[in-house]
Amino acid sequence: MKKIAFSILFISILISCTKEKTGDMLVKGTIKGLEKGTLYLQKMEEKKLITLDSINVFGNENFQLVAPIESSEVFYLSLDKNDAKRIPFFGEKGTITIHTKLDKFTTAAKIGGSKNQELLEEYIKVKQRFNNKNLELIKAQFEAKRDQKKEVLASLDQAAKRQTRRRYLYTINFAVNHADSEIAPYLAITELYNAQVKWLDSINNSLTKEVKASKYGKDLAKFITDIKTLKPANEKSN
Repeated sequence: MKKIAFSILFISILISCTKEKTGDMLVKGTIKGLEKGTLYLQKMEEKKLITLDSINVFGNENFQLVAPIESSEVFYLSLDKNDAKRIPFFGEKGTITIHTKLDKFTTAAKIGGSKNQELLEEYIKVKQRFNNKNLELIKAQFEAKRDQKKEVLASLDQAAKRQTRRRYLYTINFAVNHADSEIAPYLAITELYNAQVKWLDSINNSLTKEVKASKYGKDLAKFITDIKTLKPANEKSN
C-alpha cells in the first residue's frame, strides 16, 4: 500500500509540473539533464531580484512558468537561485520558449518567441567584436607602457578613444533604427548611461508612442531628466 501511495504521489507531482499554466506571459521549455531542482522566474524591481513564479522539478525536463507583464522587459530563468545558473531574456506577452542543458545552463540556452530578444542577441554579437578589439588595445597599451614607448602609447590611447566612440555611435544607431521596440530605451540606459545627454535625447525623441509608455521608455525619460537636473553644466564628453 505504501508503494502504491508513493507512486500516486509521484505521478501527481509530475502532472503538476507539466500542467498548463495561464498568465500574460508563459515561459516554457526543457532543460536536458535536469532531474531535480527548483526553477524560478524572476525580474528586477527597485534594484532587487524578485520571484514571480517557481516550480519544483522531479525527473522531468519540461517546465512552465507564468508572470504578469505590462510591457516587454528583461526577466531571468534561475535554477536553485544560483547566480551562475541564471538566464536573462527579454520577456513579452504570449509564449516564450527556453531550451537549454543542465551542464551548460546559460551558454546553451536557445530562446524564442521574443522580438526584443532577437534584437538583443543581434546587438550582443557586434558588441562582442568591440570587446575583443578593446582587449587587443589594452594588451598593446600595457606592452607599450612597459617598454616605455611613449609615442606608441599615445597613439594607442587615441585609438582606444576612437574605438569607444565607434561603439557609442553603433549603439545609438542600433537604438534609433529600432525605435519601435523596447530594446531601444533598454540599450540607452544600460549601454549609454555615461554618454552625452544629447545622444540619449536623440534616442528618446525617436521612440514611438507605445515604446515611450513602456517600462524602459519611462526609465529613459526619467534618466534624462535626472541628468539635466543634477548635472546641467558637467556633461561628460565621450
